[in-house]
Amino acid sequence: MTGLRERKKRRTRGALIRVAHELIVTRGYDDTTVDQIADAVDVSQRTFFRYFSSKEEVALALQDETEAGFYEAVRDRPAQESPIRALRNALDATWDHFGEAITEIVPIGLYMRMWQVIETTPSLLAAHLRRSTETEARLAALLTAREGLSPDDRRPRVLVASFTGVMRAAGREWGEGEDVTVEAARRTMDTYLDLMAPALSDGWSRR
Repeated sequence: MTGLRERKKRRTRGALIRVAHELIVTRGYDDTTVDQIADAVDVSQRTFFRYFSSKEEVALALQDETEAGFYEAVRDRPAQESPIRALRNALDATWDHFGEAITEIVPIGLYMRMWQVIETTPSLLAAHLRRSTETEARLAALLTAREGLSPDDRRPRVLVASFTGVMRAAGREWGEGEDVTVEAARRTMDTYLDLMAPALSDGWSRR
């Protein structure tokens, strides 16, 4: 059973994330400060830094958690699935449980608007891509171990780079649109991933 102190810490962390999202969505990332976030939650700057090392970290906290959930979903896929099928099924599983984890901290609509801000703010997008590189390396290592491959085998890295690159391209298209719903994001990503194999084939139809 979670103790009172731990529950209080989780509430404070959640409040900092929620307020950071609200301020960034309303004012923009560059015009939001750590002091504004801390003041809105009625905590000191020192308390803020107990939970997050920077404004960047609090802004990307839920994105980091979503990526961690995707990694865990890949890890839990049945061994008989091919690597590409494991990635795709893990993504589907992550989408299915997506709302439950997010809404414990922020309303889903706020999360989706924040995701759109990340996709359309160069400095924040660059930070997100830098952090995502670590997840991609872990995924490649996971697939290498899962398939019993040599560490020198480049196929897991190529597959993960292709898969996550397609997801990023879909995210950019979705982020530039007007429909910020979960359904629209998932639909766009599914459309892109469905085109992945045909796009990598030798023959392209010129219809």
